[in-house]
Amino acid sequence: MTSIIGWSHSQFGKLEDQDLEDLIPAAVKAAVEDAGLEFKDIDAIYVGNFGGFEKQTFPASFALDADKDLLFKPVTRVENACATGTAALNMGAMDIEAKRSRFVVVVGAEKMTVAPGREIGDILLNASHRKTEGDTAGGFAGVFGNIADLYFQRYGDQSEAMAAIAAKNHANGVENPYAQLRKDFGYEFCNTVSDKNPYVAGPIRRTDCSLVSDGAAAIVLTDDETAMNFDKAVRFKATAHVQDYLPLNKRNIIDFDGCSKAWAQAHEKAGTTLEDLSFVETHDCFTIAELIQYDAMGLTEKGQGFRAIKEGWTFKDGKLPINPSGGLKSKGHPIGATGVSMHIMASMQLLGEAGGMQLDNNPELAGIFNMGGAAVANYVSILERLK
Repeated sequence: MTSIIGWSHSQFGKLEDQDLEDLIPAAVKAAVEDAGLEFKDIDAIYVGNFGGFEKQTFPASFALDADKDLLFKPVTRVENACATGTAALNMGAMDIEAKRSRFVVVVGAEKMTVAPGREIGDILLNASHRKTEGDTAGGFAGVFGNIADLYFQRYGDQSEAMAAIAAKNHANGVENPYAQLRKDFGYEFCNTVSDKNPYVAGPIRRTDCSLVSDGAAAIVLTDDETAMNFDKAVRFKATAHVQDYLPLNKRNIIDFDGCSKAWAQAHEKAGTTLEDLSFVETHDCFTIAELIQYDAMGLTEKGQGFRAIKEGWTFKDGKLPINPSGGLKSKGHPIGATGVSMHIMASMQLLGEAGGMQLDNNPELAGIFNMGGAAVANYVSILERLK
């Protein structure tokens, strides 16, 4: 199997003085140095980048600028919508497990804020089915607004649960030094429609939406035997990737079937259940997504996800803390970097290096769920300390 032995993480937010040509090599350089390796030791690099925000849509070779000893190493760009970073990690792990490489760097990066605000929503719709969803009002927020409407029709108004999720994640993000928005808004603000928190699409309010962000994160991978010689060593106990149909009209979207199947596959490979996990980092691009994921991962029965947040199960001191990092809601969502970042946040928790984010339950097993599009590309990782 594969282990994580080093990483780097930029600040997320509007990084006005940095573009992909800056972000990618800086992240690679810092991660390799964090692992204590020489650049000549790196066998391959995978770059996770969704693209479309910058005119530069061929950024893979920017990774070589981290050091002259990387020149002529194989570098591959990976894309799978909002799950791009995790997809790149999976590709890197496949290289390790096939014994093609001993040390692999995976870097995820995105420069979103360079695009005009009015165009960002349309660019994000590239993660939807253009023929049937490409004209959705409100862009990707409109897609999830429609999903929220359907969920409300089936299970009742969930606005209060969504506000509680937003408030939880923003409170958690205060302690995340990499987060774009380190502010505890409180439940009342998140649950109140106002000039500062208007409706964006359907029942989705501004505080229900993740942030448009720039940023980069990188991870160094190796095999478990080699990883035993490193100070940092976090092992992939299991991974799963489930791809669903792209068009919403071919699925019962409020069930997030791909999410459920990915969790089931990962638990089967790892020999675990949800009850074994110490915490979960999950893809809260919109609060309705985290709410439905409570159902889909098996934390609650279908339509009962509100219980998990209402009864405090998913808070940092609850029975299954979810997004102790603040999630995408607080941290930001630079698409290509998101999946890599989630694995770094989980690794920090497992090694007791999460600072103010650190959980008190001595976490031993981490679950990570990342998705591309509206539960189209579904990835689950289960991580543990190697030693």
